Amino acid sequence: MVAYLCRKRVICAIIFVMDAIDRKILAELQAEGRLTVTELAQRVALSVAPCHRRLRDLERTGAIRGYRAVIDPEAIGLGFEVLVQVTMDREDASTITEFERALAGIPEVRHAERLFGDPDYLVRVATASLAGYQALRDEKLAALPGVQRLTSTIVMKRIVEDRPYPT
Repeated sequence: MVAYLCRKRVICAIIFVMDAIDRKILAELQAEGRLTVTELAQRVALSVAPCHRRLRDLERTGAIRGYRAVIDPEAIGLGFEVLVQVTMDREDASTITEFERALAGIPEVRHAERLFGDPDYLVRVATASLAGYQALRDEKLAALPGVQRLTSTIVMKRIVEDRPYPT
């Protein structure tokens, strides 16, 4: 179901209201993203046409942002992961914009989040080895605009990985 929210007839937003079937569709796709619409319909107890309509609505409203393969980093030679805490020495808008743009351009960066408090950013990077990380840290991360300090923590073991969102 789609609800429209308008305030002062200037700003309008579409809010997608999900029911239990929509949540079941999301749960099934998070567990197995390559299901056909027919398989998905069977799992959520719908016929194909209504299931397909709901799936398209979930995609159109942005509840489903895309589909992708989950890659084993060890299998592609990038099993050395480091969590990097970044503390900025200045936080004016232009420095933050430039830092974030440059950070997004570093292929080894897997995830990056701006935080409230200290540190200012938490960045997950993947490299082939400790030496690879050292070069990345020294040549790219430390050279980013506005960086005061980098604190690196090597990932020993993943406990929870790519857990589906609760539905």
